[in-house]
Amino acid sequence: MKMPVASITSVAQLEEACEEFRDVAKRLRAEVGKALIGQREVIEEVFTALFANGHVLLEGVPGLGKTLLVRTLGQALGLSFSRIQFTPDLMPADIVGTQIVVDGGASGARTLAFRPGPIFAQILLADEVNRASPKSQSALLEAMQERTVTVGGETRALERPFLVLATQNPIEQEGTFPLPEAQLDRFLLKVVVPYASRDDLAEIVNRTTAPTANQPKVQQVITGEEIALAQQLARAVLMAPHVQDYAVRIVLATHPGDHASDAVNRLVLVGSSPRGAQGLVAAAKVRALLNGRSAASTQDVTAVARSVLRHRIARSFEAEAAGETTDSILEQILAETPPEAQP
Repeated sequence: MKMPVASITSVAQLEEACEEFRDVAKRLRAEVGKALIGQREVIEEVFTALFANGHVLLEGVPGLGKTLLVRTLGQALGLSFSRIQFTPDLMPADIVGTQIVVDGGASGARTLAFRPGPIFAQILLADEVNRASPKSQSALLEAMQERTVTVGGETRALERPFLVLATQNPIEQEGTFPLPEAQLDRFLLKVVVPYASRDDLAEIVNRTTAPTANQPKVQQVITGEEIALAQQLARAVLMAPHVQDYAVRIVLATHPGDHASDAVNRLVLVGSSPRGAQGLVAAAKVRALLNGRSAASTQDVTAVARSVLRHRIARSFEAEAAGETTDSILEQILAETPPEAQP
């Protein structure tokens, strides 16, 4: 990625830049794949969030490689990495940092100095984020939205790119504090991390239990400056009006009301916010870019819809009683929303 987006003045130049980035994305996948076995869809969705300048909520049981994914991603991207283990006694200052009194030495004068917290990293793993109290969870809000941290009345900018990957266990809910809707909406994607397949699990065992087991060395593929250029390029990816309209109609179809289907009116309590439409467009553009295409299609929108919207829909009591998940509701919405608008 060497061509500034501002210098792209034609579709041919845009296509050339997208082709160039596809090669970068291919090398990036290969490097991450050295350390992380399987989970190809999860890796792709994390890349999507990164180049769309968004954040990811990873949901899965422990031991599926979420921490390894984040650490490996930091190595391949050449970005600083930090991990916070969220617990009920975690305080906001443990996340953002605090001001401490510094002795002035011989002068005797004491001053306040800021000691930065672990949030001052480019890739932040918020492990088991729903185990912290709402007060501590809220310490992430400003950083996720504004990319800044305010302590003691002074606002400090976080180094970009800045990516939060938060994890939560879908099974063990005792002693947890569900994420509020406002915080869930800050995540571009909610990614469900599946179990490893038989072949992948066998390879994991071979790598980690053999007498010569060692961790493959991951090489840096792209720099922070190139990531920023790629984020700009993703915004420049073309999207036809009917494709954007398809994204808008999907989001509108999640809203209970006179124009919603009977299923949505029964199963959905609250539909997606406008961030859902923004997320569909941004993620679809990045998906096209990752595949070397200069224009996003309706297929790109459909492919990212579940990850973008599954955490932005609140189910009704009837849906919970019937065992309907947000994914099953989204399947119905996508089936009822044609890519081409009806006259």
